[in-house]
Amino acid sequence: MRKRELTGRSSARWAGSITKATHDQWALARRGQVAHLAWLRGQIAAIEARLARPLGAKADKREGLARGYASRGEWHAKSRRLQTLKDRLAVVEVDRAAGRVHVVRGGKRLANARHHLEAAGLSEQAWRERWRAERMFLAADGESGKRFGNETIRVTDTGQVSLKLPTPLAHLANAPHGRYLLDATVRFRHRGAEWRDRITANRAVAYRIHHDTVRGRWYVTASWQRTATPVLPLEAALAHGVVGVDMNDDHLAAWQLDVHGNPIGDPQRYFYDLTGSTEHRDAQIRHALTRLLNHTRRCGAAAIAIEDLDFTDGKCREKHGRNKCFRRLLSRFPTARLKARLVSMAAEQDIAVVAVDPAYTSRWGAQHWQKPLTTPRRKTSRHDAASIAIGRRALGHPIRRRTAPPHPDQSDRGGHRTAQARPEIRRREEPRPHIPGPHTRCALPGSGAKAGDQGAQHRSAHPAEQQSWQQDSLPLGL
Repeated sequence: MRKRELTGRSSARWAGSITKATHDQWALARRGQVAHLAWLRGQIAAIEARLARPLGAKADKREGLARGYASRGEWHAKSRRLQTLKDRLAVVEVDRAAGRVHVVRGGKRLANARHHLEAAGLSEQAWRERWRAERMFLAADGESGKRFGNETIRVTDTGQVSLKLPTPLAHLANAPHGRYLLDATVRFRHRGAEWRDRITANRAVAYRIHHDTVRGRWYVTASWQRTATPVLPLEAALAHGVVGVDMNDDHLAAWQLDVHGNPIGDPQRYFYDLTGSTEHRDAQIRHALTRLLNHTRRCGAAAIAIEDLDFTDGKCREKHGRNKCFRRLLSRFPTARLKARLVSMAAEQDIAVVAVDPAYTSRWGAQHWQKPLTTPRRKTSRHDAASIAIGRRALGHPIRRRTAPPHPDQSDRGGHRTAQARPEIRRREEPRPHIPGPHTRCALPGSGAKAGDQGAQHRSAHPAEQQSWQQDSLPLGL
C-alpha cells in the first residue's frame, strides 16, 4: 500500500527502495525491542532473587540461591530500581503488543546534540547541515541481469555515476532514458577488482550516496552479497597447524602452533583503541584483523583459533555491581563484533575460524607455558601463553605440558610429572597395565619381575609366584 502511494509521487524503483529500507529499519528495531525485553526481565528476576535473601547472605550455587545485599541502604535503593524497571517493562510490552517501535531518523545521539550544541562543539547551522545529511535517503538495491547490476543508481566500469530520475523530475535529465549523469567520477580502492567483475557480468550491486559535511565530500558505497562459503572439514583446516588468538580489550595476542601443538616463532600482538566513535572502533578492529590474517597467510596456516566468549550475562550490575572497572572492561570487550568481523574477513582469504571453549585458557596457559617460553630476549606475557592454550585446545591436545625432566630410573625420587602420559603409551613413568603376553621385554610369561612391581628379594621368580609355606611350631621345652 505504501509502495503504491509512493509510486505515484516518484517511481516504482524509488518507491521500492524507500519501502524496503523502511521495513529493514523497522525489523531491526523490533529485534532490538525483543532484546531489550529479555534484558529487563532478566534484571527484574535477578533483583527480586537478591531482595528475597537476608542482608549479607552468601550465594549458594548448589541450591541456586543468590547472595543478599550488603546493607539496608543498598537493599532500599535496589527495591526502588526494581519498581522503575517494572514500569519500563510495562511500557515496552505495550509497544511490543501494538507493533510500535521508536526510531529516530538521523540518529538519537545527533538529535540530542541539538539541545547541547556548546558541549558538542557545533553551531546551529552546522548541526542543521549534519541533520539534513543524515536524514537524506539516496540508496538503491541491485538487480541481477540489469546493465551494470543496478538500474536506479548505475556506476560504469569507468566510474561514471548516473541516476534514474523519478517521473516528477524527468525534465531535469541530461542523458537518454530519463537519466541524470553526474560530472564527477568514482573509484573503489577496496575490492575494486571484485566490484568490476560483478558489474561486468551484470550482477547485483547496491549503492548508497551520502554527504560528509565535515570533509565536504560526497561518497558512494557499494555492497553486494557473497555466495555461501563452503565449510572446510576440521581435519583439513588444522593440517598445517593453527594460529591461536587470545582476545583482550586493547590487543590481540597470537602465536603460531604446528600440528603437534608446539609454538613456532615469536608471539605477535595487534593493538587497537576502542575509544571514540563507532566508525573509529570499527576501523581499529578491521585494521587489527587485517594484520592478523596477513600473518596467518605468511605462516602457511589455514585456521585461526579463538575463544567462544560471550559476556552477556556478566555485564549486569547484580553480578559485578561494586566492581565498576571490571564491568566497564566487559562492556567494551569486542566479543560479538570481533568474531563477526573475523569470520567474514577470514572467508575472503580462505582461512577457517575455530571457536574453542574459553575455560581456564588464561590460567593454565600462564601456569604451563609462560615461564618455559620466557627468555632474556623475549618476555612472554600471560596473554601470549593463553594463545598457546587456545591453539592446543583447537588442535585437540591437552593444555598441560610435561614440565619435569625425565626420571633417571623408575623410582619416584625425581617427582611425578606435571602431566602423565596415557596408560597405552609405552615407556611412560608408571607401571604398564596388565596385557596378555610377556610381562617384560626380556622374560617369558610366568617368570621374571613385573615392570613397576618388583620384589625386594632376589629369586628366580616373582614373590607372588613362589609356593606358599608355613613355619613349623617350635617344640615346647620341659
